[in-house]
Amino acid sequence: MSDRHPSIDLPPLIAHRGLSARAPENTLAAVRAAHRAGCTWVELDVQLLGDGTPVIWHDANVRRCSDGRAALADLDLPRTRQLDVGAWFADAFAGERMATLREMLELIDALDMGLNLELKVNRGRSAPALVDGALPTLLDALPPERLIVSSFNDAALDHARHFAGPERLALGVLFEGLPRDWLARCEAVDAFSVHTDWKRLSQRGARAVRQAGYRLLAYTVNDPAAFAHQWAWGVESAITDDPAPFEGRLPTF
Repeated sequence: MSDRHPSIDLPPLIAHRGLSARAPENTLAAVRAAHRAGCTWVELDVQLLGDGTPVIWHDANVRRCSDGRAALADLDLPRTRQLDVGAWFADAFAGERMATLREMLELIDALDMGLNLELKVNRGRSAPALVDGALPTLLDALPPERLIVSSFNDAALDHARHFAGPERLALGVLFEGLPRDWLARCEAVDAFSVHTDWKRLSQRGARAVRQAGYRLLAYTVNDPAAFAHQWAWGVESAITDDPAPFEGRLPTF
């Protein structure tokens, strides 16, 4: 790991897709809820609409989290403005609209929060196009110490690294379980951090990540008691749907 990375003070808890246990995921409402709950960082997903607009969204289509049925690649911004992306979660969120990346960044900056933004490259979508569409706005909006860009997609990370050096942009490599080539993949993009599924993380793997100099984040942690021993393994941040159950269970070392 390069010693030229931004000086990022990671919190022990990062709100997954905003406070997604209490508000519709990946929405402005979810980020506001995370802030009210005391979270200082959120994890969100970005991808492109068919017209090239970067939006905060996870799935390849809008079926699960809206009143629509289209693939994201078939939508433009005016059509997404007609979607209700909150009522599926609870009546109190009826009328919530899909957030563009720019709108979300304006809110995060106003709230002085940090952001782990995942480049979500769904099947059939272009990784370079996503990076080209999202990175200029992203880098203009947030300082280096309040931003990590992560992805499972090596092409997206590689393109992002060519877009900005390690001193300006912290990159996180997403894995489920750590593969044999994890270190080579991190070195290839001069990564800042490793993000892994906590249920597939071993003590040996965690030790290897930390000894190699990478920051270690785990997702999606919703069982504080079962996860507790992983703090001692060197996990620095747990990405969680709801921080409330962690009260009184955070590490003291």
